[in-house]
Amino acid sequence: MSQPSYAHGTGTTPLLGDTIGRNLDRAVEAHADREALVDVASGRRWTYAEFGADVAELARALMAAGVARGDRVGIWAVNCPEWVLVQYATARIGAIMVNINPAYRAHELEFVLGQAGITMLISSLAHRTSDYRALVEQVRGRCPALRSVHYIGDRSWDELVAGAGAVTGDRLASREAELSCDDPINIQYTSGTTGFPKGATLSHHNILNNGYFVGETIAYTEQDRVCVPVPFYHCFGMVMGNLAITSHGGCIVIPAPAFDPVATLTAVQQERCTSLYGVPTMFIAELDHPDFAGFDLSTLRTGIMAGSPCPVEVMKRVVAEMHMAEVSICYGMTETSPVSVQTRRDDDLERRTGTVGRALPHIEVKVVDPLTGVTLERGEPGELCTRGYSVMLGYWEQPDRTAEVVDAGRWMHTGDLAVMREDGYVQIVGRIKDMIIRGGENIYPREIEEFLYTHPKIADVQVVGVPDARYGEEILACVIPRDPADPPTLDELTAFCRDRLAHYKTPRRLQVLETFPMTVSGKVRKVELRETYGG
Repeated sequence: MSQPSYAHGTGTTPLLGDTIGRNLDRAVEAHADREALVDVASGRRWTYAEFGADVAELARALMAAGVARGDRVGIWAVNCPEWVLVQYATARIGAIMVNINPAYRAHELEFVLGQAGITMLISSLAHRTSDYRALVEQVRGRCPALRSVHYIGDRSWDELVAGAGAVTGDRLASREAELSCDDPINIQYTSGTTGFPKGATLSHHNILNNGYFVGETIAYTEQDRVCVPVPFYHCFGMVMGNLAITSHGGCIVIPAPAFDPVATLTAVQQERCTSLYGVPTMFIAELDHPDFAGFDLSTLRTGIMAGSPCPVEVMKRVVAEMHMAEVSICYGMTETSPVSVQTRRDDDLERRTGTVGRALPHIEVKVVDPLTGVTLERGEPGELCTRGYSVMLGYWEQPDRTAEVVDAGRWMHTGDLAVMREDGYVQIVGRIKDMIIRGGENIYPREIEEFLYTHPKIADVQVVGVPDARYGEEILACVIPRDPADPPTLDELTAFCRDRLAHYKTPRRLQVLETFPMTVSGKVRKVELRETYGG
């Protein structure tokens, strides 16, 4: 008799009952002289003692500026040490840090400032084509809750920090004593690929435990130095990155304000990093860089690849060419803090390339029929749901939207199509909304993408369904060629697929691109590919 597609992650390590501030205090006490944070771009470094002192100083400064428990403090900045300080300082005083996507333009910024009721905004001055000060001034008059704005690297930041002297350490300790680990501490806005984004509201308990168990799963200790090129704005950077690292006494290494393959490889070599993070496109950019072979990456042992489906061929190269024999695949979503399932360091290559892992300790997962909600048998595709400490408190001030995804049993409905294998490992086969229905056949783009990755002329590929008068939908393959001067043709793809893919899975259309449209968190905007090339 087959088993149901249900699994409960077990383990011998109990959940942490700390607030983020108390957990950081434990790390400072245990690892005072070890490095906690390195910013390669500026050359600045902090030991745990120094980092703890600067977090406490900023926490007192925020209190002096009138930030109360439960107030929303927005952080609109690229990766920098101040981002990390704000993360831990707001947690220490019970303020709710609101992550704002650095790619947002004026109307998106205005929406988040208003929807979250942000009272203080901490911002970069500028990055690439964005003049943050100009954008803030453009919307500030329409955001009545916003009392103050402080720009990192500007006098306004220095003035904020200088105010710390007005609040004693005892007052800070008194504030911290009021806090519960179940308090909301962070709002992260979803990518908003359709309509305005929703603010996933997360507690100390949500994100501290998720970071801790992700780190436990790849055996982090105080010896680990983790290169974090993924954005702090996203769960990948601030939870799987910062919180996983400090909860184990490791060192956060910031290679650059935004992803750059050379800066990342340089940081790994210079700082002797043991772990490297990235979405698949980042690893592809590093592996395919013409100077890749010149970098010494021998100190690496592990890392995390996540954010979007991880191509098998890329994973194999990361293991073989980047010395990351223990690299882990993580799967999750902002609403689940984020990780639900993860591969283990002793998994064989098949599990670490063919699945996204199995349930983390203290987390339940199941695969259900999307229409009836009934749990399916193992091996059958359906919607992946997850339950446990990691499920968000809800969407900020949107109970109706929360009820659409979190059911009465506290199961989070992910919207992802998955298969749970007999061994409990999970395969993601696509998004429910990305599934292609061609002439009555259900087609999962991930399967075709994995196959096309093996074509010698293709560096990266995304498969989407586009409207078709005869079949309802047809398959479009959007590819980035290995050699722009010699891209694959549709005839070549058709011949490559013949006899190896069912005829209805063979792409009927081809679009050659230089890059894919991406969210800041590294997900390919498939909806944009459909809209742009589906005519």
